[in-house]
Amino acid sequence: MSAQQTTPRDDTLWRRVVRELADDLAVDAHTRDRAGRSPRDEVERLQEAGLPAFLTAADPALGGGHGADLRTACSAVRELSAADSSVGELLAHHYALSWTSRFLAGPSGRSAGTFPRLDARTAAEGWLLAGATEPAPSGAGHGLTLTRVDRGGWLLDGRRAFDSAVTVADRLVVAARPAGTGDQLVVLVDPAHPGVRAEAAADRVGQRLTGAGTVVFDHVPVPRARVLGTLPADEHAVAPFTALAPLVLRLLLVHVALGIAEGALAEARDVSRAAVPEPGAAPAEALQDQGDDPYLLLSYGELATAAHTAAAVAERATDALTRGLRSGWTLGVEDRADLAVLVAAAETVTGRAAVQLTTRILELVEGAPPAGGGGPGFDRFWRNARALTARTRPSHRLRDIGDHYLNGTHARLARSA
Repeated sequence: MSAQQTTPRDDTLWRRVVRELADDLAVDAHTRDRAGRSPRDEVERLQEAGLPAFLTAADPALGGGHGADLRTACSAVRELSAADSSVGELLAHHYALSWTSRFLAGPSGRSAGTFPRLDARTAAEGWLLAGATEPAPSGAGHGLTLTRVDRGGWLLDGRRAFDSAVTVADRLVVAARPAGTGDQLVVLVDPAHPGVRAEAAADRVGQRLTGAGTVVFDHVPVPRARVLGTLPADEHAVAPFTALAPLVLRLLLVHVALGIAEGALAEARDVSRAAVPEPGAAPAEALQDQGDDPYLLLSYGELATAAHTAAAVAERATDALTRGLRSGWTLGVEDRADLAVLVAAAETVTGRAAVQLTTRILELVEGAPPAGGGGPGFDRFWRNARALTARTRPSHRLRDIGDHYLNGTHARLARSA
């Protein structure tokens, strides 16, 4: 599914690329959400813009890549999510997975097999990645297993549900457990293999265009060269830098939620500004009455403040995790725990803000037609916020933050859910 990629030369041009793509997605976001089709067109738009290679530095041998840091990637995901949060989530998962070989390679920087660094190869080929390297949550399938075969390779079997892009991905990055061991191997799989079957998720409440679904693996060969690394079963044996991998994904999804909140608020403001005048009232006079309504002003003041608060917490976590990634393999256990606290706080604050803000916006704009006519479709923001935040439990996050703050404990903070 490779596509010709743009290669902007500076950050200003990249910001324009992201903004133009977001504007393009916003035009028909409501229509595409209702249709709920596989996001093939959306993926092509991402690839044509060169965004899948955004995080990757150009490789002299392979080409491609821009070399943006995590902060810049989060900004891109947030802006796209304000227009279409399904596309934002799809890209968030891709970015997190593209760094898999970095997190698993160890201080030497070498992957477990002969495969080149995953992000460099992904950028060069224009791939979109899907999958997961964390243990499967309850209800996500029966897990994946690897069976050793002759010549040092493996056979991959099992089934697992994934939140993003399994119906459109160019490559899958998955963790599977070899028989007789508690450790997991992270492997790269071509979904075009006859032994791989993707089943699209049906009737999702929200985030309908992420390409979520279940993948079945039936005796899929995995050569040693496609093994990206090992995840020890003992969490204490995982290097602090490797343990940043789930935090990167969680933070990127925080920016998806933040984008939902900001996108809903901006569209609601446009609807309120362009409210149709009461019969018999002069348009200018009616608009003045709308802008002077003290209850409406109070509501928007509260909503804007909630969005600003969530953004401040998310940006603090983003700055900290970006610095943590720069630390590389010198990152300490306590440093990683402190980063986990900031990401957990951002998840909690932003998740609550997204749900509360989109709920209140539905009440504000109910029955108010937009300037261009037709239904505003604000229910999609609420549905998307609910679907995205339902995967985490704020009470668990708050308990873990409190345990760390009071007792200095950080074992639970290593968990992704």
